[in-house]
Amino acid sequence: MDALLVDDSSTMLLRLRLLLEQEHGVSVTAFTKPGAALIEAQMRAFDLILVDHHMPDMDGTTFIQHLRAIPHYAQVPIVMITSDLTDAVRLAALEAGATDFLDKGANGVELSVRLRNQIKLAAAVRRLDDQAAWLAGEVETAVRHLREREEEIIFRLALAVEYRDNDTGDHTWRVARYSQIIAEALGLDAVFCRRLYLAAPLHDVGKVAIPDGILLKRGRLDDAEIATIRTHAAIGKRILGNSTSELIRLAAEIAQAHHEKWDGSGYPKGLAGEAIPLSARIVAVADVFDALTTTRPYKDAMPAEEALRIIQAESGQHFDPDCVAAFTSRWPDITAVSGMAAATRESAFGRPTEPWARVPELLREAADERTTLLPAA
Repeated sequence: MDALLVDDSSTMLLRLRLLLEQEHGVSVTAFTKPGAALIEAQMRAFDLILVDHHMPDMDGTTFIQHLRAIPHYAQVPIVMITSDLTDAVRLAALEAGATDFLDKGANGVELSVRLRNQIKLAAAVRRLDDQAAWLAGEVETAVRHLREREEEIIFRLALAVEYRDNDTGDHTWRVARYSQIIAEALGLDAVFCRRLYLAAPLHDVGKVAIPDGILLKRGRLDDAEIATIRTHAAIGKRILGNSTSELIRLAAEIAQAHHEKWDGSGYPKGLAGEAIPLSARIVAVADVFDALTTTRPYKDAMPAEEALRIIQAESGQHFDPDCVAAFTSRWPDITAVSGMAAATRESAFGRPTEPWARVPELLREAADERTTLLPAA
């Protein structure tokens, strides 16, 4: 145990130091100047404080007030050493945060017993602090694990949706990264950027309700089929809505509104401008760009530069101009993601707990005319 002893009397310092070190095994750091003692207290975590009341530079009550303002010393026992035990001195010291008093005139036995009691109290406070720190660490670890499980569940659900019309989970990953990059370029805070990255992959979760004959159709959709496809936004909202999870609520917002357009011509509600949630405005750019630059059952992939020109041409019509400007400003990052192979995902994130690091490649079970079924394992 470490004690800080502050007294301008060298005789009293020696007397208390001997009692603390020889009789109670306490390590003592002593000062005659309270200013120097405060500096030391800010750099070290003492378990017990003993301070004289009458000192020339700063009285003991003021010293205690300064000490209690340091977070570590909110509960540490502080003993006032004084020969003035009037009610006014006691009250002022107690209001400042003193735990007990030591009378300079007390005999050795009484002084030793009082010190022993304060040492026991200091030891109990330290044990409680250690236990609180341990519990805080356990809670932090548990919360982190819960968040990791939540993130992984979201990604796996998104991959299950994408499994119906893509060979791998690359689209899900790319839309997540594009969205995060745009949000960062907009200057949004890191917490929101991270949540958007995690929520964006669920933008098309409503497609689980769309028949394969429409979802995988190679030709142009007719009006009825387009109307059916468009129901996925409202279905996604119903699937994800009313969640107690902030992350899932954000995903629901994106699922419902990512097909709204800046000029009000989108669906399902025909929202316009800033009435469209910012998260959905961001994901709209990311989703359309990836759709343009990847092969789908009904089309070939478009070169990234051509897709960029289309995105820019739709600024102020389909897309929020600020989101388009942010997207364009980070073009090197966008193209890096666009060209990144699925095998490099883990190194791109650089996080061992990243959900993508735990998600295997998805291979379509049904082979088309250009492939053959793999033998059963």
